[in-house]
Amino acid sequence: MNKTTRATLFTALFMGTALAAVGCDQQNSPETTGQKLDRVADKVASNTSAAASRTAEAMDDRALTAKVKAAILAEPGLKSMQIGVETHEAVVTLSGSVDSAPLKDRAKQIASSIAGVRDVVDNLVTRSAQSG
Repeated sequence: MNKTTRATLFTALFMGTALAAVGCDQQNSPETTGQKLDRVADKVASNTSAAASRTAEAMDDRALTAKVKAAILAEPGLKSMQIGVETHEAVVTLSGSVDSAPLKDRAKQIASSIAGVRDVVDNLVTRSAQSG
């Protein structure tokens, strides 16, 4: 089940539970049922907005990962299969190995140049550093 469907299902479940709780409330409260429903609706709207924001952010992260991978693949000398790319909250993390320090710098530069990337975490190692 994808995140959007899950968020929608959660919202519907929350709204149904909240409406049932409001309808079954036996306390003598000065708050009217309409006011309670308004309050619950505001909470649901807030939760839905937050869930939608998280879903959009995750989709943006996936798009950034794809763009960085494509840019690295297009770069001569970089073996994209040896470079892992992960993105979280627009921060790209590069991992794996490259043949030289200049290629390591180039991979970081490519990732940094993609629109929407906030920062790049460089976890790349050079082969000479691995063998030494």
